[in-house]
Amino acid sequence: MANENGAEELDLGEEKPGKSKLIIIIAAVALLLVGGGLAAYFLLSGGDDEQAADESGELVAEEAAAQGPAQYLDLDPPFVVTLPGKPSLLQVGVSVRFSNEALGEFVTHNDPMIRHNLLNLLSAVDAKALKDRSEKEALQKKMLNELNRVLKELNAPAQIDALYFTSFVTQ
Repeated sequence: MANENGAEELDLGEEKPGKSKLIIIIAAVALLLVGGGLAAYFLLSGGDDEQAADESGELVAEEAAAQGPAQYLDLDPPFVVTLPGKPSLLQVGVSVRFSNEALGEFVTHNDPMIRHNLLNLLSAVDAKALKDRSEKEALQKKMLNELNRVLKELNAPAQIDALYFTSFVTQ
């Protein structure tokens, strides 16, 4: 009766030509995406068992794990100095990165001495040289070295990892 009324017949086991090709293509694309994702994960994560070595060959990963995650501290207010020549005014905002939790408190406590030494360094900078990016980067390295020298002199628990300019204005 159902066939007489025009009802649909069930396809049991018969596939239309082209459906099997579509299924194979979808499976291949899915397999490529999963494989590519796994490969990217392993390549970009670097692996948990690997440890990075610095220039001297010493292991850095163990030291970083012992010190903790990177922390940042703004040295507020910004440094403002009068420079010889034109432009004659320099305002620099500075942030530092460190891994030792006790170092942040140490830097905050010794802020006056740190600021004094960094202001002396900044006031000796040639104003014309600050127009060049490489000179700004050299100044950044000098400031980091001076900061770490002062911290060593004060028997700090660790050193500053990096120093960043958060603002840099000459007038």
